[in-house]
Amino acid sequence: MYSSNVFLLMPSGYEWILVILAIVLLFGGRKIPELMRGLGQGMREFKKAKDEGFEDKDTEKEKKEAIKDK
Repeated sequence: MYSSNVFLLMPSGYEWILVILAIVLLFGGRKIPELMRGLGQGMREFKKAKDEGFEDKDTEKEKKEAIKDK
């Protein structure tokens, strides 16, 4: 019941246009590419850290298995 009501709260096409227009007016056209670039870098760093975390867990498992094999 709750999940079906979530879609009613999401902005529609016209509301997205107003949001984008407000962002352009607040930050200006020149500042938006810088903001998007920073957002992209942050996302890449997050994915890289997440992947490195999984690799660390894998190497820890391999080390534990190597110790058990001895």
